[in-house]
Amino acid sequence: MDEPVERTPHTPLWEIARVFLRLGMVSFGGPAAHVALMEEEIVRRRRWLTRETFLDLLGAANLIPGPNSTELAIHVGYARAGWPGLLIAGTCFIVPAAVIVTVLAWGYVRYGSLPAIEGILAGVKPVVIAIVVQAIWNLGRGVLSSRAALTLGIACVIAASLGVHELALLAAAGVTMWMYASWRRSSDGARPGVMGVLALPVLGAAPTAFTLGGLFLVFVKIGSVLFGSGYVLLAFLRADLVVRLGWLTERQLLDAVAVGQVTPGPVFTTATFIGYLLGGAVGAVVATVGIFLPAFVFVAASGPLLPIVRRSAGARAALDGINVASLALMAVVTVQLARSALVGPIGVVLAVASAFALMRFRVSAAWLVLAGALIGLGLTIAR
Repeated sequence: MDEPVERTPHTPLWEIARVFLRLGMVSFGGPAAHVALMEEEIVRRRRWLTRETFLDLLGAANLIPGPNSTELAIHVGYARAGWPGLLIAGTCFIVPAAVIVTVLAWGYVRYGSLPAIEGILAGVKPVVIAIVVQAIWNLGRGVLSSRAALTLGIACVIAASLGVHELALLAAAGVTMWMYASWRRSSDGARPGVMGVLALPVLGAAPTAFTLGGLFLVFVKIGSVLFGSGYVLLAFLRADLVVRLGWLTERQLLDAVAVGQVTPGPVFTTATFIGYLLGGAVGAVVATVGIFLPAFVFVAASGPLLPIVRRSAGARAALDGINVASLALMAVVTVQLARSALVGPIGVVLAVASAFALMRFRVSAAWLVLAGALIGLGLTIAR
């Protein structure tokens, strides 16, 4: 096997910045598309990494919380230029999307009540629901690969529907699968009940006043604990900002997600949009730094631990349980958001058609979002 690239960093920082700025501007279609674009650019075209090393870094990104495609960019930067490369690659991948989202948030705040903007968002929202459903379907085929995982998934859906705190649900699911895996390896252990997650308390809180410090803490927490697809972000945002704190409405959350789909780069820049809605330009910066900061910290800290985690059957089982709970959270929040998005027959038709195009013909999510925006705008003009 080739000598690991990370031991011989030599790529100039300006070149790393140029490559990841460009990737940040063209990476439409979600995390899977981002990874494909990076593989094309980093492995095939520039030969910065071998395919084996690239897959190792992708696996490392999947083992830690946060936005996987952004963490992969950070890993690549570190592999090619050490600590400066880590900062440059991650920042340059994030900044283009954050700037675009901030501009759109400004337009939303200033013109969001105009019929044209409302029409565009009305056309995009059903498409977003279809994109999330497709992501759940694709992830589910890999995550729910055993009877134990399927049983745990059903239990997590029930628990999430009852209002169990998402952090408690993720922790309980990880512990449950770790206990189950330990029992499977032991001949004299007692089988734990995977339905134990339902015993967790239902947590809630009265709405509180908005502060920039509170905004930062909310997004640092989300960035520190969110496993799985970026679409799991919906569940955390809704639980914290809509239900517990009362800072956003359901409609604003769905609009933020829709804008995150229209723009390239990480889905986590939805936080930038929300930060602008709540606190203007300063709020956008605070929310963006808060949600992405843990990714830099985890990538920097996790490198030496990754070989140990890969060899640990218990750690792999706990991660499997966390992924099951993440999928359950996605499913529950998608149903809740669909009530706001699928308004009238046109919304339902758009969602069904988008889901069919995604699953049957693998149409790019970016094209579908654009089509939904044009249809919504056209219907508004026609009225």
